[in-house]
Amino acid sequence: MKRSVISRRKFIDNSVKATIMSSVAFAGFPTIVPSSVFGKSAPSDKINIGQIGFGRIAYTHDLPEILNYDKARVIALADLDSNRAAQGKKFIDSFYSKRTGKADYVNAKIYDDYRKMLQDPGIDAVIISTPDHWHAQPAIEAALAGKDIYLQKPTSLTIKEGRLLSDIVRKKRVILQVGTQQRSMPQFRIAAELVRNGRIGKLHTVKIGLPGDPSGPDAPEMPVPKNLNYDMWLGSTENEYYTEMRVHPQNSLTDRPGWLRCEQFGAGMITGWGQHHFDSAAWGMDTELTGPVSIEAVAQFPKSGLWDVHGDFMSKAEYGNGITMFTSGGYPNGVRYEGTEGWIFVTRGSYTASPSDPVAKTESSKALDASDPGILTSNIADNEIHLYVSEEQHGNWLDCIKSRKEPISPVEIGHRACSVCLVTHIAMKLGRKLQWDPDKELFVNDSEANNLLSRKQRAPYGTDFIKM
Repeated sequence: MKRSVISRRKFIDNSVKATIMSSVAFAGFPTIVPSSVFGKSAPSDKINIGQIGFGRIAYTHDLPEILNYDKARVIALADLDSNRAAQGKKFIDSFYSKRTGKADYVNAKIYDDYRKMLQDPGIDAVIISTPDHWHAQPAIEAALAGKDIYLQKPTSLTIKEGRLLSDIVRKKRVILQVGTQQRSMPQFRIAAELVRNGRIGKLHTVKIGLPGDPSGPDAPEMPVPKNLNYDMWLGSTENEYYTEMRVHPQNSLTDRPGWLRCEQFGAGMITGWGQHHFDSAAWGMDTELTGPVSIEAVAQFPKSGLWDVHGDFMSKAEYGNGITMFTSGGYPNGVRYEGTEGWIFVTRGSYTASPSDPVAKTESSKALDASDPGILTSNIADNEIHLYVSEEQHGNWLDCIKSRKEPISPVEIGHRACSVCLVTHIAMKLGRKLQWDPDKELFVNDSEANNLLSRKQRAPYGTDFIKM
C-alpha cells in the first residue's frame, strides 16, 4: 500500500486532527485495503504473520494496521484464552472473506501456546501484543526461531532481560520493530529535527507529561474460567489467586485490562506510556543509545486495593551532555524541549492507539507548538540533520522485512528508552537519588538498586529458562 509523504509545511498548515486521525485504525475491520491485495500479488509473495495475543491492542491497533498492507498475510493466532483465540480467528477470517469473497482464503490456525506456532516454518514473522510480563520471553524465543518481530512496548520489565533480548535479536539478525509508533507520527520527527538542528538554541531541559494510575478496590478470589490457562498467563511472576480485575475482562476486548495496574505484570504508566515519550525525547536529545547518569523520583503508591502501580509522581534525570529531563503528570501530556533561544512542544494530539488510551483530547489537541511559530516552518537544509522518515510503524516493519534494513524503532533503541522507564521506577521505589552508568547498565556503588535490575522468575516460565 502506497502512502503519501507529508512535508513539514503541509503538516503545519493542514488540520492536525485530520492528519493524525488518518492513521488511526478503528475498533473493527480495516477498510483501507488496495484492490491489488488479492489480485496481482500471489499469496506466496506475502509475508506470513502469526499474531501472539488477541486482546485490546491486537484488536484495535496491531491487526487493523497490519491488515492494511497487501504484502502481509495473517495466517495464525496464539492466545492462552480459548475464547479470545476463537474471536481472533473470526476477526482474521472474516476480514479476508470480506475482501476476497472466499470463506477459506486463510482459515487462520489457532494455537493455545505461541511456542507451538513458532515451530511453523511457514510463518515468517510475529506480532507480540501480550501483557507486559509476556514481552521479552516470546520475543527472544521468536528471534531464536528466526522470526521477524513486531513487539509492543515496554520492551522488557527488567534491564537484564532487555539487554538479553537486544543482544539475541542482533545476533540472529532478525528485524524487530518496537511499537513506539510516535516515531512514525510526523510531528515527533519534525520536533526532534528542529531541536537537533539548533532551532531553539542549545537544548538544556526536557519536560515530559506523563500521568499516573488510580488506585482500585480489593477484588475477591474467583474461579478460574475454563477457557483461560491462568498458570501460563501468570508466567514467570509469582502465583496469585485469580480475579477478573487482575487479568482481563471476559466479555470485552476494548476495556482497559486490570493487569496494567498491577506491578506484578508491569510498572504502571512509567512503562505503559513512558517508553513512548522517553523514546521521543531521546530522539531530540540525541541520547538514543545511552541513558541518564543520575535519576531521582518521588511517587505515590496505593496503600490498599488490588491495583498497586504508581500514581502521581515526578522524576529528574540528568544526562552526560548537560540536559536535564523532568517527568510528571503535572505537565501536559507530551514532550517539551527547552533551549537557550526558545521551546518546542510535541504531543499526539487527538490520536489514540486504542479507545481506552488516557488522552485528554481537549487538553492536548495541538500536536506541535513552539515559542515562535516561525520555528516550526524553518527549512532544514540538505547539509543539516535529517531523521528517519516512516509513514506508519507497521508498514515500516514490513518494508524492512523485505529490505533487511533497520526499522525506525530497532531493538537497541527500544531497550534504551525502556531502560529509562525502569531505572525511574527503581528510583520511585527507593526514594533517593541514584547514579547510573549507561555503558555498564549498572547503578554506581549501590547493591540495593542493582538487585532490582532483574526479577525472580517462576519456572518453567521466564527468560532465565529459555533454551538458547
